[in-house]
Amino acid sequence: MVFSYYHRLDARRRRLYEASDAVLDLPLTRPEELRRRTRQLESSLASGRQAAVARDAQALTDAVCQDFRVPSVRVEVLERRPARAGSELHGLYEYSPPGQASARRRILVWMYTARLGKVVAFRTFLRTLIHEVCHHLDVTLLRFPESLHTEGFYARESALVRRLLGEEESPPAGRTARARPSAPPRKD
Repeated sequence: MVFSYYHRLDARRRRLYEASDAVLDLPLTRPEELRRRTRQLESSLASGRQAAVARDAQALTDAVCQDFRVPSVRVEVLERRPARAGSELHGLYEYSPPGQASARRRILVWMYTARLGKVVAFRTFLRTLIHEVCHHLDVTLLRFPESLHTEGFYARESALVRRLLGEEESPPAGRTARARPSAPPRKD
């Protein structure tokens, strides 16, 4: 299955999409340590203290990056989500594509809903954070020149969230990635 935007991609980006779609799982080496950090983040979010949430979101992200042996990424936890015409931005991964002089990377996540200003539900916050971490893993671990939303991307995200919550011990059926591929997808 491919998402509808696949048919609008050029040949290079179609190959990238297919490469991303082919990787369904990223197994962890230290799931218990990461679950402990996940529980700490849940506790911090429940407190509603932005500084504690920021500290624990960064600690979890650092631990995930360490588990995959990739450079860490800076996490910023902001207050109220930006809203546009009935939708809210939950998170954002910013990075400089390969070849640019500055390789800056950061993740932005918001801890309060836009409309009601309530603390985001923990599972929603965690899924948002891990979604953005998966974009980071796409460009650092899998060495994709950009990170696309593919069925494989969402499978990797879901598997990682389930493991962090202790809901899944064994990898799902399908292809997994633990080491960097030998070469990134070919460019046209």
